[in-house]
Amino acid sequence: MAKPKQLKLGALLHGVGGGTSLWRHPDVQSDASINIDGYIHWVQKAEAGKFDLVFIADGLYITEKSIPHFLNRFEPLTLLSALAAVSKHVGLVGTLSTSYSEPFTVARQFASLDMISGGRAGWNVVTSPLEGSALNYGKKEHPDHDKRYRIATEFLEVARGLWDSWEDDAFLRNKETGVFFDPDKMHTLNHVGEFFSVKGPLNIARSKQGQPVIFQAGSSEVGKNYAAKHADSVFTGHETLEDAQIFYQDVKSRAASFGRNPDEVLIFPGISPILGRTPEEAERKYQEVASLVTIENALDYLGRFFEHHDFSQYPLDEPFPELGDLGKNSFQSGTDKIKKDAKEKGLTLREVALQAATPRGGFIGTPVQVADRIQAWFEGGAADGFMITAAVPNGLEEFVDLVVPILQERGLFRTEYESDTLRGNLGLPVPENRYTLERRAVAKA
Repeated sequence: MAKPKQLKLGALLHGVGGGTSLWRHPDVQSDASINIDGYIHWVQKAEAGKFDLVFIADGLYITEKSIPHFLNRFEPLTLLSALAAVSKHVGLVGTLSTSYSEPFTVARQFASLDMISGGRAGWNVVTSPLEGSALNYGKKEHPDHDKRYRIATEFLEVARGLWDSWEDDAFLRNKETGVFFDPDKMHTLNHVGEFFSVKGPLNIARSKQGQPVIFQAGSSEVGKNYAAKHADSVFTGHETLEDAQIFYQDVKSRAASFGRNPDEVLIFPGISPILGRTPEEAERKYQEVASLVTIENALDYLGRFFEHHDFSQYPLDEPFPELGDLGKNSFQSGTDKIKKDAKEKGLTLREVALQAATPRGGFIGTPVQVADRIQAWFEGGAADGFMITAAVPNGLEEFVDLVVPILQERGLFRTEYESDTLRGNLGLPVPENRYTLERRAVAKA
């Protein structure tokens, strides 16, 4: 009898927070973004809660108006390698750009993390939305949106090819014969494409999960196609159950159209639960954090999505300004939505900025209420799992202590890990080495 489907959980570990002002709260450690002990605590808390993964986001360009966490934070793979040593089961996922990296280096870094962690690595493939990133890498211009995805497609193709450089039984390590490896099971990629030329082979073998798990977060048309064709898991964000259901079905149907099993493309909406013993207490926690955000903070925060546009030049209480195509080449799906909502709802600049900087979300209430909402989304075809972001101090700790037990009691979430690899816990198959598959096909012919 098949085991009932269970939801997946991940935690975004975001230092002093993803907003402008959470660091000012008395219960937040003001150096949390560069405090390794804090990250160790969070990863071990997530593992105690049987989470599938923790996730470290990243970016490549800052200005004096960037949010505090972005100004001073760890590079993801360095941090995740340290966290691998203090955890045993939870997956370790990090962001790395395909627009400003080299495939051989990236393949080697993630293969190393995968080996260090015993098969728990995941890569959030991003194309880098901020135009200023080019200025940090000696580039004359930032590639346009569609070109960035063409680069990303070839980049991932090369990385996956390099990860198959060695068949799983290539290293014999026979001390008596002196044979360290079987040369027939080492493979040179010899890739020559539009953007990259990479010979190979990679100088590290596959881990026991075969290859790192691929995550992606684009919600534009080209982004959704990329996710459906290439990703194992998709990060997304939606305000309503209906919007989440539409996105879920859209990506799953696209995956099927590419000949993939839709059940092997997992959808993770991001949520920021705020918990209280009563709904009023939860609301009070939200208002306490929201009150720390000034309108100046909010305008700066909004500007980042529009290529660090200066919104302070417009009247606050007049309709949101007409921006034309501004934002198209950065956070395209997000900026399109902001402009669309502002126009349809007749919002002022002040309202748009404060909504962006202090999103309320729908997962606020008692632990039972939040668990009910999670169950409704999961069973309603809107999510395979959720990415949990702490919107208030101790948000992750409270979710693990108060909501996870309810989900476990309802049979919706594991009580013990099924595996010690990320693929195993996510229920994803191990990709067989392409050359081993070819060898088997030839043998059968």
